[in-house]
Amino acid sequence: MGRVALVTGGTRGIGEAICTTLKENGYEVIANYGGNDEAAAEFTKRTGIKTVKFDVSNFSDVEAGIKSIEASVGPIDVLVNNAGITRDGTMHRMDFERWNQVIQTNLSSCFNTSRSVIDGMRERGFGRIVNIGSVNGQAGQYGQVNYAAAKSGIHGFTKALAQEGAAKGITVNAIAPGYVETDMVRAVPKEVLEKIVRTIPVGRLGQPEDIARAVLFLVSDDAGFVTGSTLSINGGQHMY
Repeated sequence: MGRVALVTGGTRGIGEAICTTLKENGYEVIANYGGNDEAAAEFTKRTGIKTVKFDVSNFSDVEAGIKSIEASVGPIDVLVNNAGITRDGTMHRMDFERWNQVIQTNLSSCFNTSRSVIDGMRERGFGRIVNIGSVNGQAGQYGQVNYAAAKSGIHGFTKALAQEGAAKGITVNAIAPGYVETDMVRAVPKEVLEKIVRTIPVGRLGQPEDIARAVLFLVSDDAGFVTGSTLSINGGQHMY
């Protein structure tokens, strides 16, 4: 059996591409999901990848979920923090609930999961953590103060944790995708999406596999000297 990898938000979009790519390359993959049991069952039937349901924004729920994974499959060597939501709105129209939901799900989840695996990684002298940020955490975006703040926070979180883990064989990196063709992006009004594509020098949306291939490299032994980095995959839209 290969190394055990946990991917949060792993049953669709970028998360699904990460899960299937890791599985194809010999990893024992567990996909976390938060809500849709029927969709998760369909994902497992289609891919053969096990799923575990827990709320990434809730520390106790995460801790229990990770303990159950490690009891049944073994220690988690690779953690990909991919789960994320949007609750868009300009500041003067945003209530605290929408702010807090995004911060807890997109940013606090990275603490919750990392805290639950870090002791084991330190003891074993190996670990790979990849956090999925966003171009909008680097450049900002109108109507997304909550999302941009959470994703920007991920980049700082990554650099700090990378410094803590380096001496113990743990690398921590981030990927900042641009606009990738997922359900979330397809929900953007057509005329807005067309304007966005015009700002991307390569002239297209990204594909989930573009992100998955980068994750595969960052979790590999070949990437042992890469830590604290943010890899921007955005078609040249924002050169950071």
